[in-house]
Amino acid sequence: MKRFLALSVMLSMMLTLHLHVYAETINKDEEEPQKSSEVTPDEKKSFEIPNSVLNIGKDNTYTNPTQELPYLKPSELAQRLIDTSEAVSIKNPDLVKILNESTISFPKLAIGFRASIYLGEWPLSYESEGTEVNWEFQKVNTNYVDNRGGNAVHKLKYYQEQQKKINGGLTAKIPNSEAVQKMMMIKAAEVTHLPLSFDTVIGQGTKKEQTYNVPPSQVGYLNSYVPAVHETGKVTYGEVFLTFKGGKSSIEVKNITQQGIGAWIPIQDHLSFTFMSSNQPR
Repeated sequence: MKRFLALSVMLSMMLTLHLHVYAETINKDEEEPQKSSEVTPDEKKSFEIPNSVLNIGKDNTYTNPTQELPYLKPSELAQRLIDTSEAVSIKNPDLVKILNESTISFPKLAIGFRASIYLGEWPLSYESEGTEVNWEFQKVNTNYVDNRGGNAVHKLKYYQEQQKKINGGLTAKIPNSEAVQKMMMIKAAEVTHLPLSFDTVIGQGTKKEQTYNVPPSQVGYLNSYVPAVHETGKVTYGEVFLTFKGGKSSIEVKNITQQGIGAWIPIQDHLSFTFMSSNQPR
């Protein structure tokens, strides 16, 4: 009888503890939506294109290829395998592509089959820690008018004197850099909604019809810059294994490491202009 009473007390305590933990979990789940991180107007405004930045896509004498974001939707099998990776999320489009092209089938007699296949070390995901835009990332052209001997206002327009290619890239050497660049560009494009590419070209002879007034006795300068996004965050690496056990397949990730990284990603077919005038040449 004493044993029965003791067992009843223990079960009652375990049930009470379980309900308490469950209630806390429910309360946390109910509170989480209130903590949703909404983008503030100031954050949205920081990625709005300023009036000094113009789209030259239709005017550029060099046709830049349209940059397609390298995002791949996982197949049903790939998604099922990705979901089994509890240690880290998998966002690398190159690894997703390999999983999409894979097929797995188990014969009825292979119930006791066990195996582990090493797929290599991969950059698995990228977590952004900051996204900023430098609207004057790199100067590509200067037009000027010397109106010091003039008696009337002189008009100055943009004209690209030489073809310029602007390259972005990672700020440090990192394993499997190409895949890392893809993940960083996907994240930066999602945040900024800007046309990004790791390289862009401004063709010679590109021009715009906007005019800038250079007063008499002044020298006017019109500088143009290619803007770029500065993306910073952390890349998660890991050794990926495809395991088979008891007629089920899963992904196991071992030796997980993280590395900080930054990148400059030019904004394609856009130029930022600054105009100034002075009494003397600069």
